[in-house]
Parts: sequence; structure tokens; C-alpha cells
Amino acid sequence: MARALAVAILLSVLIGAGAADAATRWGWLGVRIRDLSEQEMNDISQKHGLREGFGALIVDVMKETPAAAAGLKNGDLVVAFKNRPIVDTRTLQRYIASASIGEMVTLTVLRRDQGRRPVEVRIGPMPEAVAADRVAAEYGFLLREPEALPEPAGTPPPSGPPTVAVVFASGRAETAGLQVGDVLVEIGGKPVESLTGVREVLLGLSERGPLSLVVRRDQQRLSFLLKDPQTP
Repeated sequence: MARALAVAILLSVLIGAGAADAATRWGWLGVRIRDLSEQEMNDISQKHGLREGFGALIVDVMKETPAAAAGLKNGDLVVAFKNRPIVDTRTLQRYIASASIGEMVTLTVLRRDQGRRPVEVRIGPMPEAVAADRVAAEYGFLLREPEALPEPAGTPPPSGPPTVAVVFASGRAETAGLQVGDVLVEIGGKPVESLTGVREVLLGLSERGPLSLVVRRDQQRLSFLLKDPQTP
């Protein structure tokens, strides 16, 4: 379940470079994507030619996003960005992130029963919540709102320190010892009061250096130092 959540969230984030003002600097389409399986690559190669055995598959187009406005559809396979081949999801992510906000770009997609077709898309700014999750993912973890007991309908959502929802295998968070279920109580030397507050800290990082975390686990208070994402 945690791995599925990680994939769904992370692949909706079109990865770029930079830290400060990330939400206004990173390009965004508003899609969830994944790489092709080996079988899918073979099938596409046989149907469309060897040069089409690659791409980024759109598995979900979010509502009211640049992708939805452009007419992109679930199941579209993006094979080129401004005539540059898309060999996997990371390639598409880099191209989108490097595009200017508001820029109109041409994606080449393979669509079922329609073959290759160009789709014009205007690049939008990445929402702050998505951008913050993107920064957290660089360090190897994702967060969720604190869990709460069932409440009557109409009750406001719980507030308080968020819980670690995902720790990516072989990532910096896992290497440091962070675990799913840890309650984050301090980040970068600042006390944590809510998930919104954590996102503000992540988006405010002027440099992507080591990140200190303090969590609560089984009544214990534990400290971790996550390495700089740029460090191998």
C-alpha cells in the first residue's frame, strides 16, 4: 500500500532542479505517469516500429490542469517533447521542469487506435503542496496528515504533526533510519505543528543540504540527519 501511494504521488510530480520558490519555478502538467514494462515496449515496437518502443505512459490526467485543458487522455504514451525523444518518465520530467511557466509546447503521443499525434500543452506552475512533496521525495520520504479516530460527518480534519507515510527503498531517509509511522515533530531545527508548516519549511530551503529531522516513535524521541540529495 505504501509503495503504491509513493508511486501515485511521486509520478504526479514533474521533477526539476532548484529549491527556493519551487512552486513558481517548476513546470507542471498535472498527470501521473509511469515507465513502460518490457512487454509493453515489445508490443509497441511490433505495432509502431522499433523506434516507438519507449515513452512515458499517462495513467491519470488530473482535473482542471494544463494536461486536462490540452486534451491529454489516460493511456496516452508520450514519445516526444518538442521533437526530442522521451525514453522514460525521468526524461519527460526534466523537460517539463526546464520549460518556462506559460510556455506552449508540443508533445507527441501515441493514442490507442489513433497512432501518433501532436498535442499542444501550456506549461503550468507546480502547486505548492506537490512541490513540497517533491522536495521531501528527494530526501527519500513522503508525509500524510495525522491519523484520527472516526468522527461525526462535518468534523474538521485532524491537525498536528504529520506522519511518515512512505520511506523509499535505498533512499536517504531509509539509510538514516526513518520508518513509516514515525511522527515528525521537528524539521530543520524548527518545531512541527502541521503538514502545511512542514511544506513551508521544505519550500523555503534555499540550499539542498543535509536535512535534520526529529520524530516520535513509540514514546521515544529520535533524531536523524538526511544527506544532501546531491550527494551520492
